[in-house]
Amino acid sequence: MRRLMWWHARMLPAIVGRRDLQAVLRYADVRPDPRFAGIPAEAIAGWVIAATRKPWLMRKRRCLRQGLLGMRFMRLAGHDPELHFGIERQSLARPAVAAHCWVVLSGRPVLNDILEDMEPLHVWRPA
Repeated sequence: MRRLMWWHARMLPAIVGRRDLQAVLRYADVRPDPRFAGIPAEAIAGWVIAATRKPWLMRKRRCLRQGLLGMRFMRLAGHDPELHFGIERQSLARPAVAAHCWVVLSGRPVLNDILEDMEPLHVWRPA
């Protein structure tokens, strides 16, 4: 699984490209796969962090890259995670808006975490 995740981490910038958010989220909307059953979410989170440690693309969107990978592989393993999005309210007055996302499982963050100044904005749960 680690090699597959590494490959997906490298391909994700091309998969995401300049697509809209709905198209990007479809990447993580997968069904459980028996080959991945029983893999703990914490192990998947650790592998995601390792696979995205030195980003050469999507540097400024590391949390999105990690969130999408985490969601995809946790869902393949049979977990039911949520992808939470937040925004820093003070950044709305600036030219660039500061945003963040994190993966939550059973009510607690398992990949990334809500940052102190982030205002929760949206929770995505695949259908």
